[in-house]
Amino acid sequence: MNGCAMDWQTIDWKALERLRAAFLDGTAGARDYWRNDRDLESYDQTFGQRIRWKWDYVLKELARRGWRPAPGDVVDWGCGSGIATRAFLEHFGAKLPSKLILWDRSPVAMQFAARKAREAFPDVRVWLDRPADSDFGTLLISHVLTELSEEQTAELLALGARATSVIWVEPGAYDVSRRLIAARERLRATFQIVAPCTHQAPCGMLTPENDRHWCHQFAPSPPEVFTNGNWARFAKLAGVDLRSLPVSFLVLDKRPPPAQSDPIRVVGRPRVYKAHALVLGCDEDGIKEYRYTKRDQPEEFRRLKKGGVPSYLPRRDDSQPAANLPR
Repeated sequence: MNGCAMDWQTIDWKALERLRAAFLDGTAGARDYWRNDRDLESYDQTFGQRIRWKWDYVLKELARRGWRPAPGDVVDWGCGSGIATRAFLEHFGAKLPSKLILWDRSPVAMQFAARKAREAFPDVRVWLDRPADSDFGTLLISHVLTELSEEQTAELLALGARATSVIWVEPGAYDVSRRLIAARERLRATFQIVAPCTHQAPCGMLTPENDRHWCHQFAPSPPEVFTNGNWARFAKLAGVDLRSLPVSFLVLDKRPPPAQSDPIRVVGRPRVYKAHALVLGCDEDGIKEYRYTKRDQPEEFRRLKKGGVPSYLPRRDDSQPAANLPR
C-alpha cells in the first residue's frame, strides 16, 4: 500500500480516539497534541495514510501534466508525521531537494518525520529548523488550515511567497476549501496557477450565486481498505467513509506552467441518471453545469456511468449557470 507495511498490532487505538476528538472539537490548533512516537506512528498508519492517498492523487496529476517541482530546498511546513514529504520524495526523487527542511511546532513530530524520511530515503539531507528568510524551491503544506488563525495563515502565505513552487493539500470540506480559495486569490498575482484550475482568472466560486459550492475532488482509496477488518475498525472510530476521500488542493509556480488543452475541471461528484449525467465544471468563464448524454456523448457518459470521477472533461458549449444546483 504505497510502500507502507501496515502493522496493526502497534496501533494505539486510544491515542487515535484522543487525536480525533482534538480534530473535531477545534482544539487541535491550540496546543501540541503529539505526546510521543507511538502517537505519531499510530496516526501515520491510519489518518496519515488517507492523507498519503490524497497526495498521491495530486502528485500523479502533476506528473501526467509534465510538471516538476522547482530546484532548491524543499520545506515541509507543519510536517506532522512527514507523510507529505515521503509522498513527494517517492514521486519526484530524493535527489531533487538541495536539502529537506522539516518544520512543526512539535519537536517530537519533527524528529519522527526526519527519522521516517531518512529510513525511506537514506541520501536525503534533512534539516529540522524554521525556514530562513530567503527564497527557496518548493513549499509543501498539508492539512493545516483547520488549525491556523487568520494571523498564522497570513504568516504562512508570506512564507509561500518566497517559494518558487507550492503544493498545498487540504481536506475537501466546504470551510477549508473556501479558505484555500482565499489563499489562491492572495497569491495569484505572484504565481502561475498550475492545478486544479485550468486558468489564471479569479476563482468562479467567489461570485454570490456560487456561494453554495466549493472546489473539491475525490482521490481513490486502495482496494485493500475494503477487505481489511482493521480498516473497518478505523473507519468506525474515525467516523469516515472509506469509499470517499474528498480533497481540496492548490499548486502554484512562479515559472510558466506546462502547456495544456482547454478542458473543463470537474468539481465534486457528477450526478448520473439513466440517460444523462450532470457535471459541475470550472473554466475561465466560471462555474457551470454540463450535460453529457448517452446518445450524444456515449464515451464520456459511459465513463461517468461506471462510477469514475474524472479530473477533466472536454469543453462543451451547452452549459447552464450553476447557481441553483444542489450542494
